[in-house]
Amino acid sequence: MLEGDRLKTALLHLSKDPILKPVIDAIDLPPRHYDEDVYLGLVKSIISQQLSVKAANTITGRFLNLFENQYPDPEYLLLLETNKLRSVGLSGQKTQYVKNVAAFFTDKNLFEYNWSKKTNEEIIALLTQIKGVGKWTVEMILMFVLKRTDVLPVNDLGIQQGIQQLYAIQADKKELIEKMETVAKPWKPYRSLACLYLWAIKDMP
Repeated sequence: MLEGDRLKTALLHLSKDPILKPVIDAIDLPPRHYDEDVYLGLVKSIISQQLSVKAANTITGRFLNLFENQYPDPEYLLLLETNKLRSVGLSGQKTQYVKNVAAFFTDKNLFEYNWSKKTNEEIIALLTQIKGVGKWTVEMILMFVLKRTDVLPVNDLGIQQGIQQLYAIQADKKELIEKMETVAKPWKPYRSLACLYLWAIKDMP
């Protein structure tokens, strides 16, 4: 997401927040894998939903093994029978959702799409047209495929809990989201990096 001098600049900026600074000082973020392909990232994200990391990795591996070079060619994916996809651990719903992604990318010719010219909001509006792809999923794509540095997934439970814990916020639903956005406003344009620290809070002693 950020490296070298850009990372140093981002950390200095976030450290201006006196509540977030001790978290930044205490946590060494682990290295993360970033997919380079929006289509593949979406498919993997759908497979991983509501699963433990271990289960998600196992099922994703089995799914990718169905394809040459472990890449889910959209035309071949659309031809695969439901039973074949169910046999590697996908639910009936996820089977349909991954096919929805393949069909959408094929119909819209998005495999060579220039995502860099689109704003976060435009990408969310485009990809949430796919049945089975919600705003949170696209926000994860923005962060971990497109490496956008200023994403705040306010509906993510880990982000909500992290902000509530750090900033002693007691609120529900709409009020909570409003307060989260207020807390995170000074973090711009590095809210994605701040979120990595918020997710890591639960692992702190």
